[in-house]
Amino acid sequence: MKMRIAAAVAAGVMVLAGFAGFAEAKTLTGMASYYKSGKVTANGERYNPHGLTAAHKTLPFGTKVRVTNLKTGRSVVVRINDRGPFIRGRIIDLSLGAARAVGLHKSGVARVKVAVLN
Repeated sequence: MKMRIAAAVAAGVMVLAGFAGFAEAKTLTGMASYYKSGKVTANGERYNPHGLTAAHKTLPFGTKVRVTNLKTGRSVVVRINDRGPFIRGRIIDLSLGAARAVGLHKSGVARVKVAVLN
């Protein structure tokens, strides 16, 4: 797997979230969490905990994704403006506002489907 990712990077293909098929499929299922503090995001914006934004390891800033909580069925469209999550096994970190929208703010984590919209 590491060799396939290295070859893709060398060829100029973006590998998303360490999952080589994500770029083609544009969806990924995994664990999400949220964060409610911070001053500045990785793209230089001031962090707004009530905004509908998220952190992803590799998606370009400005990418919009639909995050669906698989337990509640609730979904929200967020804009990637930060980097993370930095906890193993997590695929996206939501702002507090986005976490509330999908109902994961009380549990802290939830299994979600992430679909790239643009």
